[in-house]
Amino acid sequence: MDRGRFDGKVAVVTGAAQGIGRAVALAMAREGAKVVAVDRSEFVHELRGQNGPADTRLATVIGDLEKFGECERVMAEAVSMHGRLDILVNNVGGTIWVKPFEHYRENEISAEISRSLFPTLWCCRAALPVMLAQGGGVIVNVSSIATRGIHRVPYSAAKGGINAITACLAFENGERGVRVNAVAPGGTRAEARRIPRNPAPMSPQEETWYREMVEQSVGSTAMKRFGDVDDQVNAILFLASDESGYITGVTLPVGGGDLG
Repeated sequence: MDRGRFDGKVAVVTGAAQGIGRAVALAMAREGAKVVAVDRSEFVHELRGQNGPADTRLATVIGDLEKFGECERVMAEAVSMHGRLDILVNNVGGTIWVKPFEHYRENEISAEISRSLFPTLWCCRAALPVMLAQGGGVIVNVSSIATRGIHRVPYSAAKGGINAITACLAFENGERGVRVNAVAPGGTRAEARRIPRNPAPMSPQEETWYREMVEQSVGSTAMKRFGDVDDQVNAILFLASDESGYITGVTLPVGGGDLG
């Protein structure tokens, strides 16, 4: 149902070609936002035509957000289209490998950090000057309860960094009208990824490590199950909306009782 929570707002949603980011972009457009959906995959353009009348409020942009210059360009395009930037949802990220830390190679550790920390860091840096100049805005970062878990240490470190970015930016900018919060998803059921994070097939040992990670993720919850994409979308939209107007600096776990 279109409740108009985001009427008149301009939102950039990153990692929008699939999964949580895609669902957030579509939901925000349905609720009145002018959405700029960003991804480095051409699949993001398929969002057009998925949202009925709300399609008029949804634009798609290609960008590799591991690069600061690309983040600056994306924010500038959003402002060029709509004259302002009210909401930024930083959704890019996701573990590439699943294995005990001693098995990670140097280049793999760097790749995990580049994938799951820098897009959020760079996009916050690119968006903040715009929000501060216009007198306010909202940033919602996507973290993870994997900050306490197994077989994903580099990814977990990146998500711990996002929690720190969230808290520190909230302290720096609260009096200046910019709220910064995060949602920390737990295990979430979603459609099969069309763009695999790691296209290489898993070895039998890697499959065992992956199963161990899944078992730990479910076992750490109070509800003993995964959530759904809508569980994450609802939390993100709440923190992005005026309904959470007196909330900042918070990382909200959405993980069935696992606090991360």
